[in-house]
Amino acid sequence: MFEAMKTITAIEAQKRGKDRVNVFLNGAFAFSLGMEVVEERGLKLGQMLTDSQLEELGRADLFQKGVNAALRLLSYRPRSEAEMRLRLRLKRRFDEEITDRVLLWLKERNMVDDVAFARFWRENRDSHSPRGRRLLQLELRQKGVDPQLVAEVMEGIDEEDSAYRAASRKVRLWAREDHDTFSRKLGAFLRRRGFDYEVIRHTVERLWWESR
Repeated sequence: MFEAMKTITAIEAQKRGKDRVNVFLNGAFAFSLGMEVVEERGLKLGQMLTDSQLEELGRADLFQKGVNAALRLLSYRPRSEAEMRLRLRLKRRFDEEITDRVLLWLKERNMVDDVAFARFWRENRDSHSPRGRRLLQLELRQKGVDPQLVAEVMEGIDEEDSAYRAASRKVRLWAREDHDTFSRKLGAFLRRRGFDYEVIRHTVERLWWESR
């Protein structure tokens, strides 16, 4: 079936969006595109395009928007695949096809990797906000990381050491309290950090005597 052809008569940079241009077909504004798509497809004045080619340009632009949105998200911190999918689909309103293509593009470049993400999450928490294995597992599962992978990443955690480091930062707040108040407040803090009863008990007693 014959497809009508339209001619690119102008490609003008947008005043506000420096990375986007307005494309005119047959003398009238038709749509805007990202510069990445224009350069990748080699668009130029006088070029003739079919309706199917125009539709493909629209999909290519959507894909590039998806990539750009994903890169902005990753610029703040690493993210799990499930987290990225949720952001792209629900927050940014990209359809399933575009989301799948963006995630594949990211994974091919090792920019989304659940193993690396889980290790990052554990190490980051351990360095800045130590917490118990139970809470770490919950956080990673909430990020959509596979439970088996979570279990593997949790191996080797020394909860006694993590609890001690977490609690040491709070001791000065309650150092002048009596034993019962000190134990209650520090114990509550450690419970919120996901540590179990025995670890909390040992840690509280150790820090009580160290603070005397």
